[in-house]
Amino acid sequence: MVKLIGVNKINTSVFISGNGTNLQNLIKFSKTYNSPIKINIVISNKKNAYGIKYAKKNKIKIQIIDFSKKSEINRLLKILKFNNIKLICLAGFLRILSKYFIKSFKGKIINIHPSLLPKYKGLNTHERVLKKNEKFTGCTVHFVNEKLDGGKIILQKKIKIFKKDNVKSLKNRVLKEEYKLYPKSIIKILSNY
Repeated sequence: MVKLIGVNKINTSVFISGNGTNLQNLIKFSKTYNSPIKINIVISNKKNAYGIKYAKKNKIKIQIIDFSKKSEINRLLKILKFNNIKLICLAGFLRILSKYFIKSFKGKIINIHPSLLPKYKGLNTHERVLKKNEKFTGCTVHFVNEKLDGGKIILQKKIKIFKKDNVKSLKNRVLKEEYKLYPKSIIKILSNY
C-alpha cells in the first residue's frame, strides 16, 4: 500500500494498559494510504505497560496518567486539547473512564471488546463464553458511554467456537479478528467526518 504521511488525517490518541497488540495494529493501519487517522499520542495508566515500546519504536508521544485523580484527568484533557485529538481509541485499556471525561469527548471515544456485545461485558470474556458452552463468540467495536461496554455498536465480527478451543486458542482467534475489525470501524465512522 502507498503511504500517506499525515495529510488530512484525524489526530488520534490510543489508550492502553497492557501488551499493546491492538495498538501495534492501529499504528500499522495509521501508516497506510486509506487510513483516516494519525496517532499523535499514546496514553497509558501503567508506566510498565508493554505496549509503550510500540509507541517509542514509532516515535509517538507517551503520557502516563493516574486515572484515579481528577487533577490528572484535567491534565490529560489539556494534553489531548493541545494535541488537537479528535478521536480516542481504547485498546486493551483496563480502566473505566469517568462520566466527566466521557462527556468532554462525547461521541469521540471508541473501544474494542472481545465478545459479541451486549453479551459478556467486562473482563474474562473467553472463560465465561466457554463455561456457558456458547457456539459463537467474536468481537465488537463500539462507542464509549457511561455504561460499561454499553455504547452504540459500530461493527461486530462473529466466529464459531470449536470443541477443541480453550481460552488461549479462542483469545488468539478473536484477536486476529480484532485486528481487522478495528480499522474497518474507524474507516466507517470517519468516512463522513
